[in-house]
Amino acid sequence: MTAEPAAPAGEHWWPVMTAIVAVAVLHTLLPNHWRIEPIWLTPAVLAGLLVALLVGDPGKIDQQEAWLRVVTGVVIAAITLANFTAAVRLVTDIVESSKRFSNDPTGLLGTGAVIWLTNVLAFALWYWDLDRGGAAARARVDTARPPAFVFPEMQHTDYVPASWMPVFLDYLSLSFWTATAFSPTDTSAIRPWSKLLMMVEAGASLALGALVIARAVNIL
Repeated sequence: MTAEPAAPAGEHWWPVMTAIVAVAVLHTLLPNHWRIEPIWLTPAVLAGLLVALLVGDPGKIDQQEAWLRVVTGVVIAAITLANFTAAVRLVTDIVESSKRFSNDPTGLLGTGAVIWLTNVLAFALWYWDLDRGGAAARARVDTARPPAFVFPEMQHTDYVPASWMPVFLDYLSLSFWTATAFSPTDTSAIRPWSKLLMMVEAGASLALGALVIARAVNIL
């Protein structure tokens, strides 16, 4: 028998970078009324904060500096705030029977899809950043906190290395299924904050989807 090779410490930046860049691009695709103006502001802020993270923790994510945790939180908070602003404006227009999409159901569905997808990415980043103290803490088993989510790999240990730890794509999957199934699927939340966060995401996704689809059907 041979021992399972140890997993490399720290996860790669590229999945998180891709998610943040995708959020910036999606925000620019929103119509003027629903995005934060000027159009370059949100992408510029996210790009600057992302560069700071990459400079402070180059290579893999394994540096446990307090300022890096703060900057990471600011990045995710900025994404959440920008998307929350867009969602509130869209919902307000729908509830008040705005004429903005009176003859354009496709535009309404497209705007709703952009906000919904950004919401999925934002919550994936929150789960990723908060679980076990963050990615850098998870890279070092001795500093990782107790888990807030139980993934299938943690229950079926025969199929993964003993050193397995969730990475961003695991949290993205969790966020996607929470937003589509409105409930945990193969991953369970076992901490109060994680349960509340999943409830907020599922509730927001359900409300946004129901309002947008109902309004689009009404227009048609």
